[in-house]
Amino acid sequence: MIAINPPFSGNPPSETVVARIRENAKAHPENCALVCGDAKVSWGQLDTRINKIANLLLRLGLRKGDNVAILSPNSIAYAELFLGILRAGGCVTPLSSMASSEALHKMLLECQPKAIFIAEQYFDLVSDFVQTLPITRFALDFRMDGFEAYEDALANAETHDPMIAIEMSDPFNLIYSSGTTGTPKGIVQNHQMRAAQMDRVSPNGYDDKARTLISTPLYSNTTIVSFIPTLFGGSTVYLMPKFDARAYLEIVEREKITHTMLVPVQYKRIMDVSDFDRFDLSSMRVKFSTSAPLRADVKADVLARFPGKLIEYYGLTEGGGVTVLVADEHPTKLHTVGQLAPGNDICLIDTNGKEVSQGQVGEICGRGPTMMAGYYGRDDLTSEYIWRNDAGDIYFRSGDMGSFDPDGFLVLSDRKKDMIISGGLNIYANDLELVLLDDPDVSDVAVIGVPSDAWGETPLGLVVLRADATRSAEQIRERANAKLGKSQRLSDIETRDVLPRSTIGKILKKDLRAPYWE
Repeated sequence: MIAINPPFSGNPPSETVVARIRENAKAHPENCALVCGDAKVSWGQLDTRINKIANLLLRLGLRKGDNVAILSPNSIAYAELFLGILRAGGCVTPLSSMASSEALHKMLLECQPKAIFIAEQYFDLVSDFVQTLPITRFALDFRMDGFEAYEDALANAETHDPMIAIEMSDPFNLIYSSGTTGTPKGIVQNHQMRAAQMDRVSPNGYDDKARTLISTPLYSNTTIVSFIPTLFGGSTVYLMPKFDARAYLEIVEREKITHTMLVPVQYKRIMDVSDFDRFDLSSMRVKFSTSAPLRADVKADVLARFPGKLIEYYGLTEGGGVTVLVADEHPTKLHTVGQLAPGNDICLIDTNGKEVSQGQVGEICGRGPTMMAGYYGRDDLTSEYIWRNDAGDIYFRSGDMGSFDPDGFLVLSDRKKDMIISGGLNIYANDLELVLLDDPDVSDVAVIGVPSDAWGETPLGLVVLRADATRSAEQIRERANAKLGKSQRLSDIETRDVLPRSTIGKILKKDLRAPYWE
């Protein structure tokens, strides 16, 4: 793997997440650690469960750095598995339930996990192939031949702490960047990267009396950057298996929630609840937003009616440059994603890889303490992702375009890549286009993101039909959606006589998008 040495403004982190969680359990075993629905787990109980999971995996022959996969909705079992895998020295590999079966199969073939833990709700996604893979299979909440029942396996596991020595360079998690029909990219993040993120624990008030409500999936980096700091601070995590705006508000009021991480589409749905103003949300200290830009008008509404600070993060799962907007402190900068976080740097480059002048738009390239170790088994992709300045320092290319205003706030503009962010999830247009081009009635296609009140953006297919086409646009859409993951599905198909192209044959997507975004 390519050696990536992230910069630190001070000394590199010295305490791993694994070590701190162990100490938190010793310090206050009776405090509540996890809540999901009516189920609650104390720190002492959690510590014992983590030990059992670690010993179970070690008994299977898990070696440091081995991948262990999870496919499940948010649950206490998911949270304790996440921590147990880490304590055993393994690498957590959370799989997206929004991915297609084909993509999940490719992920598992590539990462070759030592074991996989599956919830019944998502079993159909892997039912066609999972029993052919040479891995140990655990059923979290069902029974089936070829699977070990999770609770039965834990009942026979030892409760002592295996005390596996964890190094900062050891892999922490492997996150696949998209649930696509193409070849997903596995992002490896090590213990140093996650430990570096813990510098936000104290400033953001993650003390042992904090209560964080998590309503995004644990397979997402968006969730992990709130889940881990909460536990690192000795706090309590409340898990929602499925997001519902009204249920979310009820939990905040009932449980006196102090912290939360939401993606933009969730903020919009919460603020649109008809009787939002009747809920007592005064316990909320800090609300975070990431994964996609939060619209300025939604930020303003949140500031006006939802108590507590509003902090927006801009960055990549791969890491690199991070910006932070403390919205309540900068009400005139709501159209931006904030200023550079401490220890971070961003350069804006043109198509020739040269830095642009102040105020000009360029591709965002970032560098900071929280940088991935690389793409799993793909040094070639990692190399393509890297840009170096004149001093040879490594920056990660984001594919996003932006500019800095005179006060140093980053303003995002058109994305260089044709990525669509729908409901906080990344959709790559090319993957959808390949499926549409496989349709016998389609001769040319472009997929673009168009505005959606429900999702922020949603994919729209623009197709040129063959002269002998016999099927309707709706039939073409239904065929494509049957082959795509849930998060990728096309909202609509429109037909065109021809698609605009540049002199070198590239489809002019900016021109196609313009009428929808004006």
